[in-house]
Amino acid sequence: MTHVATLIVDPATPVLDAAAAALARAALPFPGTPDWLALGVAVDLPFAPRGPLDERATAERLRGLLAPLPVDVVVQPVESRRKRLLLADMDSTMIGQECIDEIADMIGRKAHVAAITERAMRGEIAFEPALAERVALLAGLPLDLVDEVIDTRITETPGGRALVRTMAAHGAHTCLVSGGFTLFTARVSAMIGFHQHVGNTLEVGADKRLTGRLLPPIVGREGKRATLQNLREKLGLAQHDTLVVGDGANDLAMIDEAGLGVAFRAKPAVAAAADARIEHADLTALLYAQGFRVSAFVTA
Repeated sequence: MTHVATLIVDPATPVLDAAAAALARAALPFPGTPDWLALGVAVDLPFAPRGPLDERATAERLRGLLAPLPVDVVVQPVESRRKRLLLADMDSTMIGQECIDEIADMIGRKAHVAAITERAMRGEIAFEPALAERVALLAGLPLDLVDEVIDTRITETPGGRALVRTMAAHGAHTCLVSGGFTLFTARVSAMIGFHQHVGNTLEVGADKRLTGRLLPPIVGREGKRATLQNLREKLGLAQHDTLVVGDGANDLAMIDEAGLGVAFRAKPAVAAAADARIEHADLTALLYAQGFRVSAFVTA
């Protein structure tokens, strides 16, 4: 079998059953035997197309066939599905919040800042000037406010820790890459278990207050792509060895550059451009997409 369609649902609601798997299997060319990666949650459906295959279109057709079941579908070649490099966005991907919005909320400016964030993430305005505008609004804030935001407002996205630590345990390199700030990426990457982190650096004055400026270089759409390219070259990997996950417009370039680019609960433009989209499951979907069984997951 040359290809596999992986059906995945949220592990909190394990509603995937044999009937759904059989329905999807019957719609695939020359299907093999279903392989359950986690009962009720994820199943591999191997198949062998006789000719060119539009993998995204096949995934969408299966998703439509199984509606209204809340199921995500990833279709890909079997040979290259296990990845050796993971790049993941931070805000609204590995964590449930946008860090700059949470800082702004603590000083009564969230509505203004969040509106800019939303437009930038949808690709309606350029990322870099939008970031500079938002950062300028933080001028004068004490540095210890960042720790308070992390301790009281930031939550990990379910499945993220298992995703990162399982891939690392199986030899993959993991990198948290964000258009947000290193003051956050350092803490979040250590908490989740990434090997390294990349982000933007907020300038801090001698009084330990934010100046409202960023130190170059700026990590935006092209900076994220460059991080992927540089790590791939450094590690001697092929494009098909790489997995990227993100949700916003500034993730589009690195998603396009990846062997498997995944839109996670993403903005419409990102979901439309990615190789795969995850709307219902948690981040362990990216492990099932690589053929990991739930018994192989690492969380500690």
